[in-house]
Amino acid sequence: MTYLKETNIPNDSKSNNRLSVQFSLSGLSFLIINQNTEEEVLYIKKSYPQPRSPEELLIEMTSVISEHTKLQDEFCEVNIIYATSLYAIVPTPLFDEKLTSEYLKLNSKILATDYVAFDQLENPDITIVYIPFININNYLFDRYGNFKYHHASTLLLKHILNKEKHTIIPKLYINLGKDMFDILILDKGELTLCNSYEFKTPEDFIYYILFCLEQLKLNPEMIACVLSGEVEELDPNYNILFAYIRHISFFNTTELPIIDANKSLAHHNLLLKLAQ
Repeated sequence: MTYLKETNIPNDSKSNNRLSVQFSLSGLSFLIINQNTEEEVLYIKKSYPQPRSPEELLIEMTSVISEHTKLQDEFCEVNIIYATSLYAIVPTPLFDEKLTSEYLKLNSKILATDYVAFDQLENPDITIVYIPFININNYLFDRYGNFKYHHASTLLLKHILNKEKHTIIPKLYINLGKDMFDILILDKGELTLCNSYEFKTPEDFIYYILFCLEQLKLNPEMIACVLSGEVEELDPNYNILFAYIRHISFFNTTELPIIDANKSLAHHNLLLKLAQ
C-alpha cells in the first residue's frame, strides 16, 4: 500500500526544508516540513504485507526517491528513525561501549557483521542500543550528506518523559505501527517500562498490554492511556483496547511546532514529527 500527500508549498532552497525518514521491516515513510512555515510539504508512506530485508528496503527507498523530485532536493536537516523491536535499554552508568553487541544478544540473535549503534539520554540516564541498517545509512549519506539517526524509542522517551516529568498519576503510552507497537509506562513521572512488541491480531495486541500492566500491578480500568500512530477510534485495535482500558485519549500534537492540516489524524506519524 502506498499513501502520498503533496502540497504546493515552495521548495526551492536547501535552507527551507527538513526531511525525516522512518524505517521498519514492514515499511518506510518520508516527511518533509518547511521550516519557515512548519507546514507539511510532502508525506509518503509505503507498507508491505510481509517483512522486507534491509537490502529490499534499500531498493524500495531508492525507487521512492527516484519517483519524487522533492526527495531529490538538498535539505537543511535530515533525520532517520529506525522503528524496530531489536533494541535494549541499559542504565548509562552500567553501559560499556565495548559490549554493545552483548546487550542485544540477551534477547535476539545478531550477526557478527551487524553494526551496533546507541543513543544516550541524560534524563533519565539511559542508553538505547540497537542495530541501524548500515546499507541504508551509507546510501543516505551519499545522497544527502550528513544526517542524524535515532531509534524510535529514543524519540518517544525523550519527548514523553520531559512532558510527563511532573505528572503524579500512572500513564500508559502506546504508539502503533502496522504490525508492531511501542509501549511506555510511567509512574510519578518516572519510567517503569519501555518495550516494543510485534503482533498480528487485536488479541495479541491487548494480551501484551494487559500482561505489562499486571506485572506492574496497575489497574487497566484506572490508568490513563495515550494513543498515537496507526490507530483510529473504533478500529479493531482501539475497540479491544477500550474493552479493558476506559481512559483513552489520542496524543496531543498541538505542543509540537508542526502544523497538522487534518487535526483528527494529528496523532498519526508521531515519530516522523518528533524527529523534525
